[in-house]
Amino acid sequence: MSSITRGQRRFHPAVLPLATLAAGLAGSVYLWHTNPHEGGGLLPRCPVNWATGLQCPACGGTRMAYDLLHGDVAAALHDNAVLLLLGVPLAAWVGGRWLYEGLRGRRYVPRLGGRAGMAAIVGIAVVWAVVRNVMG
Repeated sequence: MSSITRGQRRFHPAVLPLATLAAGLAGSVYLWHTNPHEGGGLLPRCPVNWATGLQCPACGGTRMAYDLLHGDVAAALHDNAVLLLLGVPLAAWVGGRWLYEGLRGRRYVPRLGGRAGMAAIVGIAVVWAVVRNVMG
């Protein structure tokens, strides 16, 4: 018997990365016209910030994306420097690789360096959260 059981359908490996890309583009179009610096619109507030008043490691990400869409790199750095300098390239690499492998008909599961890689990501996020809340 094959790995696919009866009644289950498997999609082509490119379907999910292409759907994710389409959703990201749609979100970018909306964000282009909705300034998160001014508030309003349908942009959600960070649940960590809402509940605690503290900034999580990703706080400012929506403002950063808006500023990048409008070509204001300095403002994007101010909104969330670590997310811009580390998170955006990592997301571009993983997303690009996911799409590339999917288009070639292969499934891609990212491996971020095992436990050491995950510890580094969590460590950077914790240090960044502490620094931005102490300094900000």
